Amino acid sequence: MNSKPTTAERWPRQINYIVGNEACERFSYYGMRSILAGYITGAVLKGGLGQDADKATEIIHLFVFLNYFTPLLGAWISDKWFGRYNTILWVSLFYCAGHGVLACSDLATGVHSKLICLYVGLVLIAFGSGGIKPCVSAFMGDQFRPDQSHLLQKAYGAFYWSINFGSFFSFLIIPWIKDHYGYSLAFGVPGILMGVATLIFWLGTKHYVRVPPNRETKTAGFFAVLWAALTGKRSPGQKFWDTARARFSPKEVDAARSVMPILMIFALVPPFWALFDQTNSTWVMQGAKMVPFKFLGITIGAEQMQSANPAMVMILVPLLTLVFYPRMGRLASPLRRMSYGMFLGAASYVVVAALQARIEGGAQLSILWQILPYLILTTAEVLFSTTGLEFAFREAAPEMKSTIMSFWLLTVAVGNLLVSAITRIFAEGASGSQDASV
Repeated sequence: MNSKPTTAERWPRQINYIVGNEACERFSYYGMRSILAGYITGAVLKGGLGQDADKATEIIHLFVFLNYFTPLLGAWISDKWFGRYNTILWVSLFYCAGHGVLACSDLATGVHSKLICLYVGLVLIAFGSGGIKPCVSAFMGDQFRPDQSHLLQKAYGAFYWSINFGSFFSFLIIPWIKDHYGYSLAFGVPGILMGVATLIFWLGTKHYVRVPPNRETKTAGFFAVLWAALTGKRSPGQKFWDTARARFSPKEVDAARSVMPILMIFALVPPFWALFDQTNSTWVMQGAKMVPFKFLGITIGAEQMQSANPAMVMILVPLLTLVFYPRMGRLASPLRRMSYGMFLGAASYVVVAALQARIEGGAQLSILWQILPYLILTTAEVLFSTTGLEFAFREAAPEMKSTIMSFWLLTVAVGNLLVSAITRIFAEGASGSQDASV
C-alpha cells in the first residue's frame, strides 16, 4: 500500500533557503576572489592597481587569514549573544557593504584612494564571510528534529555541492564580466549576489527553528581547562591534567584532554593550506604568463582556470568515497588519507615549479598545462580536508566539536599568514639586495 510521505522522509522546507543562500554567498565570495590578483597587479591604465606580485600575494593571503580567523568572533557572538539566525542576517549586511566598497574602488581616482577602498572592502568582506562561516552549517543542523536526523547527511551533501556549484560558475562568469565591462561591474555583481543570498535567507525566516544564545553558560571551554592545568600547583606524581580537576568536573577535563591529540595533528595542517590557497594568488599570476585557449567560444585564461578546482571536487568526492575508499580497506584510514593528501599537495608544486622554469626560459606554454597540477592538488584537497574534519569530529568529545571546528578554520588562517609573512621576508630581502648593489 502506498502511503503519503511523512515529514521524516524529507528534509525541512527551510533547508532549501539555507542551501540557496550558501550557493549565492559562495558565488559572491569566489567571484570576487577570482579577479582579485589580476586587479591588484593589473596595469593602472587598464583599471588595475599596478602593484607587484609580492604585494598582491601578501594582500590576498592576509585577506584569507582574516576570513578564517574571524569565525572565532562569529561563533562567540552567535553562541553567547545574538543566536545563529541574527548573526547570519546582520553580519551578511556587512558582507554586502564590503562588496559595495570594493566595487566603488574602481571608481575612485588615484591609486592611493583605490587601495584604501580595497583594504576597507576586504576587511568588511572578511568579517562578513568569516562571521557567518561557523553559524550557517550549525544553523542548518538546528532545523532537524530527532526523527529527521537520518536526512542530515543528504542535506549536508547538498550544502557542500552548493558551495562548489556557486564557486564553479563564479570563476567562469566574473572574469568574463571583468574582461568585457571592467572591474567595477565585475566586483558589483558578486555584491548583488550577496544581496540575493541575504534575501533568500530572510525569506525563510518564519520557517526557521531558532536556538537561543546561552548567555549564562557555565560549561568550561578548552582554554579555561588548559590554563588551569598549566598554572595549577602540581604535586609529585600528578599528571598534567590533574591540577585542572580541582576547578573543573572530570567530564570537562576529559573533554579538554580529547582535544590535545587532535591539535598535535592539526599542527601539521597549516603548510597544506599555505600551498593550497596559492591557487588564488601565485597560480593565477603564473597563468597570466601562459597562453589562453578557447572552449565553445569562451576564452579560458588564468582567472577562469580557477574553476577547475570546484569542477574536479564535484567529480572526485563521489568517485573517491563510493569507488576507491571501499576497495582500499585499511589503506584508506583517515590518517593515511591525510598523509596521501600532504604528499600530493607537495607533488603538485613540483609540477608548478617545472612549468614556471619553462616560462622563465621563454617557452610559450598553454594554460591547459595547469590542469595537471590542479588535478593533483584537488585530489590532495579531497583526501586531506574532508578526511581531517572526519577524523577530528570522530575523536573529539561531543562538547568540544565546535572548538575543534574553530581550530580547523584557524589552520587555514595560519597557513595563509605563513604565505604572507614569507612573501614579505623574501620581498624585503630582494629589495635589500638591490639597494646594496646600487
